[in-house]
Amino acid sequence: MSKATRGQWIGFAAWSLLWTLFSIWYGSAWLLLLIILFFDIYITKYVPWTFWKKSKNSAFRKVMEWVDAIIFALVAVYFINTFFFQNYQIPSSSLEKSLLVGDFLAVSKLSYGPRAPMTPLSFPLAQHTMPVVGGKSYIEKPQWKYRRLKGFGNVQRNDIVVFNFPAGDTVALNMQAVDFYTLAKYNPNGSAGIRADKRTYGEVIWRPVDRRENYVKRCIGLPGETIQMKNDTVYIDGKIVPHAKMAQHNYYIQTDGTVIASSVFEDLGISKSDYLGVDNFGQPVPKYQDLTNVDSLSAVQLGLKQHNGSFGKLYGPMPMTDEMVEKMKAKPFVLVIIKEKEQPGAGYYYPLDYETGWTRDTYGPLWIPKKGATITFDKDVDFKVAAYERCIKNYEGNDFAYRNGKVYINGQQADSYTFAMDYYFMMGDNRHNSADSRVWGFVPEDHIVGQPILIWLSLDKDKEWFHGKIRWKRLFRSAKR
Repeated sequence: MSKATRGQWIGFAAWSLLWTLFSIWYGSAWLLLLIILFFDIYITKYVPWTFWKKSKNSAFRKVMEWVDAIIFALVAVYFINTFFFQNYQIPSSSLEKSLLVGDFLAVSKLSYGPRAPMTPLSFPLAQHTMPVVGGKSYIEKPQWKYRRLKGFGNVQRNDIVVFNFPAGDTVALNMQAVDFYTLAKYNPNGSAGIRADKRTYGEVIWRPVDRRENYVKRCIGLPGETIQMKNDTVYIDGKIVPHAKMAQHNYYIQTDGTVIASSVFEDLGISKSDYLGVDNFGQPVPKYQDLTNVDSLSAVQLGLKQHNGSFGKLYGPMPMTDEMVEKMKAKPFVLVIIKEKEQPGAGYYYPLDYETGWTRDTYGPLWIPKKGATITFDKDVDFKVAAYERCIKNYEGNDFAYRNGKVYINGQQADSYTFAMDYYFMMGDNRHNSADSRVWGFVPEDHIVGQPILIWLSLDKDKEWFHGKIRWKRLFRSAKR
């Protein structure tokens, strides 16, 4: 063993200090054993870590240089991605106009504290499926218990939050865009019908918590609160919660017969998919109905206005913010703008297995579970089972059964249950075009990934690369609005 240089001792001391601080943060003294590895790498060099550098075969040395660099990069990416920051791309319009489709976000794991690895054996940067080759990007075992390291704070109301999709615990591989529980609701034979029809639905698999799809929504309801919506207005514990400044709702636009130019929609920030449809030949055409021959009584009942003996044209539904609505109303050819209303029974809403009559605009009241809080099964038992069974069974890992009006947890009749985790109610800003907690329920605390803090790239799906594809004004802007 040759005598170590001053630089080697400095390198060893620096890495040892950083690793000691990380071990304290992680809360495990066992991690300090890795300092022995650092000591050998820098000082003793008993293990020939860079044996390939002494090879006389230049091709071998070159290949090993690449292997060494790739392994170091993968380890670094895994470490950073797990404990500090993660990239996330906005895939849908549920948070427009706060966050746009095509925004690339830097998500801070430090905001709420990073989770200790739950599925530690996984390929870096692949959520659940290997790129190119397909197949699982993780090995299910071992599964480590949920534990969250110290962070800068906790989830607050109106925070935009990235989380693992709770209803993504079970997935039909051929229809991953729709959650399994909603698929089962629509299938006449329920979940058994989906599992039996592999040709249509594909293999049905289970995914660990941290390997479930990443979603991003705004936190509206906190643990222990009761959420309710009346005519699209959110109430928390009976008090009105103003909707986000950039919140959108679906509206119909009636014109005096004028065809609205594409430039009008683009100036307002309405995407092509919202104002354009396709004709029988697959060509893009404006989405409107010609109301020339509409029944007058029906039109008036809908709130439409007549202009020179005609009801003109009706566009929509399309999402707009309050500000966008006011700008559209100011157009001389616009007669009236009407907010779209959803009728009871038009869709399925959480809890799926209980008939509530709720809609996306009139929802609740629904209590959000809180760690340490207890629910009793003495009244409204059918509703409580429908609302909280998934929390007790799927998320907190208990055996759950409901027979003859009695609840059985882990084989024992239970008159109450005390929750082990906090839960959150998440909603999209694009209120009429968002599959959120109103559809699939609560988000458990162990599913929380982090908080978007920065938009580092933004690409407009409706534009070409040399014609406005990059939204330069959005680059390096805060994503915490």
